[in-house]
Amino acid sequence: MAIVPGAWVVQIKSATFHISARNAEAAPEWDRPEFALIGRSNVGKSSMINMLTNKAGLAKVSATPGKTQLLNFFVMNEVWSLVDLPGYGFAKVAKNQKIDFNESVGDYLESRENLRRVFTLIDSRLPPQRIDIDFINWLGETGVPFALIFTKADKQSPTKTKANVDTFLAAMPEHLKGTAPVIVSSSKDRTGRLEILRMIQQGLD
Repeated sequence: MAIVPGAWVVQIKSATFHISARNAEAAPEWDRPEFALIGRSNVGKSSMINMLTNKAGLAKVSATPGKTQLLNFFVMNEVWSLVDLPGYGFAKVAKNQKIDFNESVGDYLESRENLRRVFTLIDSRLPPQRIDIDFINWLGETGVPFALIFTKADKQSPTKTKANVDTFLAAMPEHLKGTAPVIVSSSKDRTGRLEILRMIQQGLD
């Protein structure tokens, strides 16, 4: 799905925390479209939610990796939801190909019918991490649309960011190369915000 420059961007007029769920069974029973954010611990998920919603403090930002342990649901415009998923800081792919870092997250990603897209956050400063590659490989097998969001681009030069992104994309499994949109972002500089919101809008149309 191409992201068209200048296309309509969803306007977030209200953003509220709804509930923290311990697993997919405890998730809200609604048909609201959901867009989930996931990534390694301390990759910047909470900062991104605050940046996207223009609401500082909506999602709690912590310097302690692994702080998010529950599935956190935020309601946007009383119509759709952003879902902050626990990070996979020390994950491994189990033998049955189900991510075993947090079984509840695996269940959610595999079974949530109203999940429109998963935003997988990658730290743009780092060389390819096996844990990210393994997760993306597993996620690709679920059939859920996803995008790669390279975070913290403000912490290095654009040239370095591009080089790291290119290296990461080259390290992805062959069958997944070119299948997911790629966005470079910075919560501090608000880089990538409009591109992400355009993608959300396309998921709502």
